[in-house]
Amino acid sequence: MTEKPDHLRSNEVTEGVERAPHRAMFRAMGYDDHDLSSPMVGVANPAADVTPCNVHLDDVAAAAYDGVDAADGMPIEFGTITISDAVSMGTEGMRASLISREVIADSVELVAFGERLDGLVTVAGCDKNLPGMMMAAIRTDLPSVFLYGGSIMPGEHDGREVTVQNVFEGVGAVAQGDMSEDELDDLERHACPGAGSCGGMFTANTMASISEALGLAPLGSAGAPAEHDERYEIAEQAGELALDCIENDRKPSDVLDKRSFENAIALQVAIGGSTNGVLHLLALAAEAGIDLTIEEFDEISRRTPKIANLQPGGERVMNDLYEQGGVPVIVRRLVDAGLFDGDAMTVTGRTISEELEQLDLPDDDEIDAEFVRPVSDPFHEEGAIKILTGNLAPDGAVLKVTGEDNFHHEGPARVFETEESAMKYVQEGKIESGDVIVIRNEGPQGGPGMREMLGVTAAVVGAGHEDDVAMITDGRFSGATRGPMIGHVAPESFAGGPIGALEDGDHVTVDIADRTLATDLSDEEIEARLDARDDPEPAYTNGVLAKYGATFGSAAEGAVTNPGVKRDE
Repeated sequence: MTEKPDHLRSNEVTEGVERAPHRAMFRAMGYDDHDLSSPMVGVANPAADVTPCNVHLDDVAAAAYDGVDAADGMPIEFGTITISDAVSMGTEGMRASLISREVIADSVELVAFGERLDGLVTVAGCDKNLPGMMMAAIRTDLPSVFLYGGSIMPGEHDGREVTVQNVFEGVGAVAQGDMSEDELDDLERHACPGAGSCGGMFTANTMASISEALGLAPLGSAGAPAEHDERYEIAEQAGELALDCIENDRKPSDVLDKRSFENAIALQVAIGGSTNGVLHLLALAAEAGIDLTIEEFDEISRRTPKIANLQPGGERVMNDLYEQGGVPVIVRRLVDAGLFDGDAMTVTGRTISEELEQLDLPDDDEIDAEFVRPVSDPFHEEGAIKILTGNLAPDGAVLKVTGEDNFHHEGPARVFETEESAMKYVQEGKIESGDVIVIRNEGPQGGPGMREMLGVTAAVVGAGHEDDVAMITDGRFSGATRGPMIGHVAPESFAGGPIGALEDGDHVTVDIADRTLATDLSDEEIEARLDARDDPEPAYTNGVLAKYGATFGSAAEGAVTNPGVKRDE
């Protein structure tokens, strides 16, 4: 960029005699006249030592910073928070996870607004970083580029590749007596060999893949591992691209439309992405002012086959996909099959189809067919995400299929008011074939924060009950969860949802083919039980959990807190 345009809002803090004090502050940080005459680009960096997902992000952000600088921009790095989902999993601290999505979006918005930035590079590592950063870009509508920090490499244990998912499931195996504590200790020491986000198609890699499908990140930018040289090349290019976006006034509102979200859902269901992608895409669409309903996930999943063999429903990890050509090879197959709109715009100013033409991708016949299948010969005829409804979930519930599409389960409810009590039940070996574990009061408001239940689900699977025990909750599941685990039940128990009426022994039916989640109770009996119960009190009355807990909307609408985009309830 040769000359700073007059319309850029950074002129408010850099131009004119009256801004001499402002420039003095910038000069104290080493910026010079050339910097001050250049567009100001914020590099939002959630680097932290609390998770391997983010431990390397200072280096990633530095590469993006250099890219902005090389393209004649004025890079301004600033920090924001992260919460490690894996470290907080199974503890009270997990309530902070979804709240962190909101805090990240709010904090980036505040810095961009307060410091009059002209554009953004939003860097992300752990799960909630990704939607939080994309929400901020959409909300500010500044020229922005999304930059993923990259995935961890798999570890090796007993001659096989392993991830943190195996460690969580190992806890259940130890409780069942199928694994020794010594073996679990060895597994623990080898599962996570370095920096980067969890390796399977869990939430971080799902949202990184989705960032490409939405067009907020360049096609092909999600795949390179965290500690790969290409990750830093991608970061530098992101900084350069941010200046191109500013020069051409290319904003998220110019990139995103309804097709973008339909494309993102098609990719999510085709790769077996995390159920959290449903929650986050609904939130992103709300921020963008684009009408998207939870039912549309099911409509798209019914017509879009699952074609990738990725953990947790498959065997491979993100690095394997990268070596096959990355997300673009999936997108290309979906575009060719008419399941993905190649005319949708991207952050580069080119369409998805134009980007595919520019990438050096392997030919279809060079791709491992046991990893990425043709659309005509998929792993499953339908996509992995299913939306269930019924008298237990009138507003919907979310399931990711990691086994058979035709799963049907009927059994007695085992009702727990907290995740901890359910975990104790499983670890004590009380779980029985046929059980339907019900965990409630863990929704966006009731938790608050909609905790993920990987500890419990992994313990169930590790105890040998992947196919004969179901679980339902108004909380969430990790992207690493597998088995018939149904989350996001809406309305949640705290808000008067019918899941709050269940009692131990009530008959519950889960039917994937019919998309049903129901109990044999009549509507009248459900209503009578709800009327008879005491209204639940907020779990927290002070601090950040109380504040965000009181402002969360329904999971069926993305659990947003931004008052400007919440639907009337």
